[in-house]
Amino acid sequence: MLETKNLTIRFGGHVAVNDVTCSFAPGTLTAIVGPNGAGKTTYFNLISGQLKASAGTVSLDGHLLSGSPSTRTHAGLGRAFQLTNLFPNLTVLENVRLAVQATRAGAHRHGMNLWSIWSDHTALTGRADELLAQVKLQEKEHASVASLPHGDQRKLEVALLMALEPKVFMFDEPTAGMNAAEVPVILDLIRNLKADPSKTILLVEHKMDVVRELADRIIVLHNGQLVADGEPAAVIASPLVQEAYLGVAKGAA
Repeated sequence: MLETKNLTIRFGGHVAVNDVTCSFAPGTLTAIVGPNGAGKTTYFNLISGQLKASAGTVSLDGHLLSGSPSTRTHAGLGRAFQLTNLFPNLTVLENVRLAVQATRAGAHRHGMNLWSIWSDHTALTGRADELLAQVKLQEKEHASVASLPHGDQRKLEVALLMALEPKVFMFDEPTAGMNAAEVPVILDLIRNLKADPSKTILLVEHKMDVVRELADRIIVLHNGQLVADGEPAAVIASPLVQEAYLGVAKGAA
């Protein structure tokens, strides 16, 4: 269970996230929606540690989370945004293999030394190949990351996130910048992750067709406040949400 209590951040006199209390259970995908400037990405940044809260707490499985994004990653939070700092001069395969290696080193840090992890080249490469196959990048595994188009870099970010095996997956507009042919790959990956009842998934997304297709629950932020929370059909049908928060005029279909 991921939970935020009274989470708040102020920038001078502006309150970007205002007293947001919300919990997210394993086995569910929650979409976080709202107009531009509503506080969605700032809320993500507070949860994952990119920003320090002015007030309130973030906890995972009853344990308070604090400190840097890397500390929270080790605790079980995984965010694609954190992984955009790829190694551009390494190959696609090398990037994923490093993520797998880091995960296994962390999992065995009390029982294995780093040399034994590094020497297990075949197993690391095999796992990296599995992940690349899932994101449809196996044919580009020997290409440098710098040579990849934007859509393929987004797919690589998801592969790295999966390599970390987090308890919580946080996706901030995962299909942004992708063409129509690339989007189904990412949506299928998220569906597969959603099928695991032990995983919690948070999704910031502007495309309502994606939200309708994937979400078990929608929360709506506006001016940094939580203004709606419920099943997708009920939230989307709300006239208040349609007009003020999703940009749909009254009377629109």
